[in-house]
Amino acid sequence: MTAFRFIHAADLHLGSPFQGLSLKDAAVAELFIEASRRAFTTLVDAAIDRKVDFFLVAGDVYDGDWKDNKIGLFFNREIARLERAGIPVFLLKGNHDAASVITRTITLPANVSEFPVNKPGTFMLDHLKVALHGQGFADRSASENLALNYPKPVAGWFNIGVLHTSLTGREPHAPYAPCSVEDLRSRGYDYWALGHVHDFEIVATDPLVVFPGNLQGRSIREQGAKGAVLVSVEDGRIAYERLITDSARFLSLDVVLDGEADLRTVLQSIERHLEPVVARMEDRPLALRIRLAGRTAAHHDIVARLGDFRDEVQAACHRSHEDIWLEKLELRLAPDAADQPADTLGLAGIIPDGAFSQAMLEEAQARVAEIMARLPGGIGATASAGGAGDVVPSGETGLGGDLQSLLAEARDLLLSRAAS
Repeated sequence: MTAFRFIHAADLHLGSPFQGLSLKDAAVAELFIEASRRAFTTLVDAAIDRKVDFFLVAGDVYDGDWKDNKIGLFFNREIARLERAGIPVFLLKGNHDAASVITRTITLPANVSEFPVNKPGTFMLDHLKVALHGQGFADRSASENLALNYPKPVAGWFNIGVLHTSLTGREPHAPYAPCSVEDLRSRGYDYWALGHVHDFEIVATDPLVVFPGNLQGRSIREQGAKGAVLVSVEDGRIAYERLITDSARFLSLDVVLDGEADLRTVLQSIERHLEPVVARMEDRPLALRIRLAGRTAAHHDIVARLGDFRDEVQAACHRSHEDIWLEKLELRLAPDAADQPADTLGLAGIIPDGAFSQAMLEEAQARVAEIMARLPGGIGATASAGGAGDVVPSGETGLGGDLQSLLAEARDLLLSRAAS
């Protein structure tokens, strides 16, 4: 069997708008938008440098329908580089770029082959004795088990299955093209190139079943290194390595306070917690969510001047490193017992301390949805929906915060002002 190498990528999500970041800081959002494009350029560079034999994308090249042709032109430019290097490209449509979703088109270079969407199709690379089998999404969602209809393997060839799927379930991803590893194994293929799940995962080794993850993190739910997979095959033996492509990352940081006396000591504590973060940034800009918990005598001042305090935390981040950006500040603070402000209006007995009832959460979700729908250009409505196929976790507002923390902040602010 001929030796060959290929790149398996998925979930490029070109054109992802980063709505939550856009509402906080347009410049930071643009940094991450550019990172998404740069990640794909980096992957194309790697394909050319390593002289891979082919390049495949297992769904979701685009994040959704285009507002204009810019993102299509960018993708065409990068794919044309692969054509000039003699590298064929195989594309499969996922839920974000299904045939029913993307209405604009840009003519792609001749090296591109797209899997059909109404039934499985096979592409044959005769000189390598490689057969690629796949079926893309005709519509935004696919509830049927597509894998069971994939064709039998080509005898004596290396057979690759390409599929956009959640398998038996991968939260928080929508359950599309559901199937089991046994369903995949029943096809008798040598490698399964999957897409849809944004975390890197080796699902199985016999045969090798791989989610490469996405090329660039898009929200606080997508942390850590992101990239694609380089697969090498020689005499039937398969080896793989990750190709890291992201150029900006998201991270959560928990800071637990223990009786800090004032805002200055609180900020000093935050900066101490940032020291190990800076050490592992790997020269990448960071969108950082800080969860502040514990007890401090500064609780009242923090809550009463929350906007100013957020700015102070951002300043602390920049004192630690110029490319740490505060994505969100979550408060789980309580005052020192001795500094508990008096509740002059008796509000503490009315507003729950801790978990809020389901009825209150549902009411808050409805009010937040009304506000978000009125944001400019429908930004909030889009973010609240989370995008086709991106399930917003229970309680999330869709803009990077959850209802429990939102209500807790509102409660603390109201009690603080009542006691002032």
